Amino acid sequence: MKLMRVGPLGQEKPAMLDSAGRIRDLSTYVNDIGGETISPEGLKKLAAIDPTSLPELELRRIGACVAGTGKFICIGLNYSDHAAETGATVPPEPVIFMKATSAIVGPNDDVLIPRGSEKTDWEVELGVVIGKTAKYVSEEDALDYVAGYCVSHDVSERAFQTERAGQWTKGKSCDTFGPIGPWLVTKDEIADPQNLGMWLTVNGEKVQNGSTTTMVYGVAFVVSYLSQFMSLHPGDVISTGTPPGVGMGMKPPRFLKAGDVVELGIDGLGTQKQTFRADV
Repeated sequence: MKLMRVGPLGQEKPAMLDSAGRIRDLSTYVNDIGGETISPEGLKKLAAIDPTSLPELELRRIGACVAGTGKFICIGLNYSDHAAETGATVPPEPVIFMKATSAIVGPNDDVLIPRGSEKTDWEVELGVVIGKTAKYVSEEDALDYVAGYCVSHDVSERAFQTERAGQWTKGKSCDTFGPIGPWLVTKDEIADPQNLGMWLTVNGEKVQNGSTTTMVYGVAFVVSYLSQFMSLHPGDVISTGTPPGVGMGMKPPRFLKAGDVVELGIDGLGTQKQTFRADV
């Protein structure tokens, strides 16, 4: 299934995409896409619904594909070729940092370049959405705790992230720096999360063209690893790292400015499109 949330900010309706690409209203069955709705039992109930029996929704704004996210966890330097372009070495264990949930927006919402920013950068990433509470789970069982996958754009302000004292979080958590969606694609539709093509363009120029095959720590390992340190709850999102082609790694480095348009996508998970604006 492809689950989504459609409508004005704060008033999104839960929906699913039918086989013809029409948006169907799920609000008579569930209040939102998140929590119990994306548990194994909840997804089983949704899968039993005939989409053609549901009212069709007009496509306006698409919201973030999951509601009520408690944790937005990111994995840094998780692609060997991306680590090389930034001059970093592949870490012996996953690099974990948090992105504030207040950064979450819809896949086509404008992204705001924060005040004082001169190094706002792009990163297409595979997002993993947790479907049931995971604590101390094995790598072998880890995917049982995943509800599905989505496109995640880990927008980053590199000067805030790496040139000022402290940790990466302040360069990752600016308002609108976390577009997710357009869909939460349930895991049964993705045969292998470690074999998905991914791309990103800036003003029509393709700058990232990679694949999850070069991910250092795969989805199952990351879910298991994180669960050793914290419980993962339904609706939590893990953004699993980016392939090469980010602005920071270019020679000379290249960063986003007001008016730039970024488009990105992952095989089977849909596409996003954002216009970057100055946050005044």
